[in-house]
Amino acid sequence: MSDPRLPSSPGFWRSPVRGPWFTSVLGLVLLAGITVLFVTGLLSYAAYNPDLAPVNDKTPDKGLLGFYLFSWPTDPPWLYRLTQGVHVTLGITLIPVLLAKLWSVVPKLFALPPVRSFAHAIERISLLLLVGGALFEFVTGVLNVQLDYLFPGSFYPLHFYGAWVFFAAFVTHAVLRVPVALRNLREMRGAGGGDPLVSPRPDAPDVPDAPTVSRRGALGLVGGGSLLLFGTTFGRGFDGPLRRTAVLAPHGGPEPGGGPGGFQINKTAAYAGIRERETRDDAWRLEVVGRTGTVRLSRADLCELPSHGAALPIACVEGWSTSDQEWRGVRLRDLAALVGHDAPTDVLVESLQRHGAFRRAALRANQVGDERSLLALRVNGADLTPDHGYPARIIVPAAPGVLNTKWVARMTFGEL
Repeated sequence: MSDPRLPSSPGFWRSPVRGPWFTSVLGLVLLAGITVLFVTGLLSYAAYNPDLAPVNDKTPDKGLLGFYLFSWPTDPPWLYRLTQGVHVTLGITLIPVLLAKLWSVVPKLFALPPVRSFAHAIERISLLLLVGGALFEFVTGVLNVQLDYLFPGSFYPLHFYGAWVFFAAFVTHAVLRVPVALRNLREMRGAGGGDPLVSPRPDAPDVPDAPTVSRRGALGLVGGGSLLLFGTTFGRGFDGPLRRTAVLAPHGGPEPGGGPGGFQINKTAAYAGIRERETRDDAWRLEVVGRTGTVRLSRADLCELPSHGAALPIACVEGWSTSDQEWRGVRLRDLAALVGHDAPTDVLVESLQRHGAFRRAALRANQVGDERSLLALRVNGADLTPDHGYPARIIVPAAPGVLNTKWVARMTFGEL
């Protein structure tokens, strides 16, 4: 007879809340939620156009895992704002569900014998990868959102390859367990004879009105935690009063100042190492390189070129975004035409920034050719501020924020 003092004994886990019905509800919620997370994660990766140029690809040697890549569109202009906002907000909202799910199945992690059959061995291996992968993906995702880069190496390859390992285990586990979960829900089974999740010695089994919580009450607690995280996170995708509710997010709370430049940024000019003497009008020049050679333009030269406006948001991989800002500047396709490219073509954009990722970024021909894609000189009726990219920055509809390069110094047009 097993010793009830050991975790391998079913009697060690005495909560009356655990059971196949409770676990099945949580599992089906995660099945839907994690599927959405995986799809929006793939869309986020595709938005970087990683197969366009090495500077955009932060996940080397992806091999067959790049099969889904396609040219990222510019319409609708809020596309990345939506997909990445859903990805990050949903991921944070699911944290209580994930923790409750792991708690609900913890007796199975200690069950003996560890392997009873080949199918059971596959399930156990998938469970190990599933639990480890889930914790890894959620922890690295939250740290990235909170701007705490405590993990070894770059977030991009770690999160990308971790997602594939996790999702493979997730699919394997779902194939094995979803039929059982659906059967448990149909039968509304709270307890079952011999089920390892049901304690044979639940707390206070013979005491009327024992101080415990029901399974439905536990689900309410988990749902309440998820709603709390949702309410304190999703406002990062909006300006105005809703942003003030995002108290748990670095880019939540009130807007950073007022005036035309009073909207969120990710990197300041000081962080990027931008020196004021480099951006003065008498010193800064933009190099535009193309088929017919190189053209050097001052900011005054750019102001004399045909000016166009576009109302576009900025959306970041960390899940925050701004509402539409009124940008004004020179169309990218007009700059391409200055150096001999009458038809839209790819462009490599280089910044004055000296350290950090995406000092250089590539844009596809469809992005260059969009009439709303600008080398912006002004925003909301005023010159760009230093933190918003003065003297000139890129703004492209539906592109991730890091591809909207600030402090632009050089643009090389041509097929990449």
